[in-house]
Amino acid sequence: MKILILNGPNLNMLGTREPEIYGLDTLDKINTELIEFKNHQKLEAELDFFQTNHEGELIDKIQEAKENYDGIIINPAAYTHTSIAIADAIKAANIPTVEVHLSNIHSREDYRNISYCSKNCIAQIAGFSKNSYKLALLGLYEYLKYNE
Repeated sequence: MKILILNGPNLNMLGTREPEIYGLDTLDKINTELIEFKNHQKLEAELDFFQTNHEGELIDKIQEAKENYDGIIINPAAYTHTSIAIADAIKAANIPTVEVHLSNIHSREDYRNISYCSKNCIAQIAGFSKNSYKLALLGLYEYLKYNE
């Protein structure tokens, strides 16, 4: 089983960007902990990671995932609330995708309550800080395992 973890704009700034909202861990640390979690849980999955600040690059990766991955975990970051193109790419790829957010987007500014992506995902996990990724991985893994 192969899972692609995609991260959108400004997530490369984790650890220094608004730590009161996003925490002190860097994206590299979150990715390392996700691998450790996968190994500890004995999940038989290969994880690949990609981060970009560019919408088109996220779309390209989603489209490429259709042929190369069983599922996607995506934190579209600010594109969650603005990108119909990313939502369309998720729908077109038609592979199980989980949307992830470090903060609870539904308890923040009104404009952050909108997710264009979530309607094309099997689930959305938000508000558990870095553990949102672990919950997404566990949920997606089980989904893929039982829906082969």
